[in-house]
Amino acid sequence: MIMHAGPMGQMVMLTLFLFSLASWSIIIMKIRLFKKAATDTDDFLESFWSSKTLSDADEAAHQFPLSPEAAVFSSGFSELQKINKIRNRQENNPISEPLEMQLATMDNLKRAIRKAESQEISDLGKSLSFLATTGSAAPFIGLFGTVWGIMASFHDIGLRGSASLAVVAPGISEALVATAAGLAVAIPAVIAYNYFANRLTEIENEMEHFSTDFLNLVERDLLGRV
Repeated sequence: MIMHAGPMGQMVMLTLFLFSLASWSIIIMKIRLFKKAATDTDDFLESFWSSKTLSDADEAAHQFPLSPEAAVFSSGFSELQKINKIRNRQENNPISEPLEMQLATMDNLKRAIRKAESQEISDLGKSLSFLATTGSAAPFIGLFGTVWGIMASFHDIGLRGSASLAVVAPGISEALVATAAGLAVAIPAVIAYNYFANRLTEIENEMEHFSTDFLNLVERDLLGRV
């Protein structure tokens, strides 16, 4: 039916095929990415809580490049190192720093962590907008192909001067294939988008929980020096 469709119908089917190919490529890629990220996160958290120092935890973090929590920790630890370098240049001992300066340190650390969290969510969610576009646009593209095919069928009926089922059915059935193809492309894209969107929300919540625990550790250490 596709081979016997008109040029516009074939163009619609080709467009839907390209949308489907891109969508399934994204879906497969994201499934692998989210699975690897979850595995790396579990391994990193185990290493983090078993590490004796933050330096040991930072070395472990570099072994899990796909873990969002590892990336957040690395950003926070890097900010702490920068702050310590600045302190070492000062004449006063950082242990005798006033409480206000310690709290300012926490503000810088929190901003660095929040920025890292946003970056990780952005990286994990990259290309998901294409799935949303496919889910909303594919049915209408298919519907356009169907409407165009039906118009062509009725035009042929007018030229032949006959409206029998044998004349009408082939053209209309060919036109309806476009709608079916549009739905076949859109449904997996919508399901995948909703699944990945929910996983992103879960990952974001998990990162926030880890960030809170990490900040609490640093804050207890800093306030213990006052």
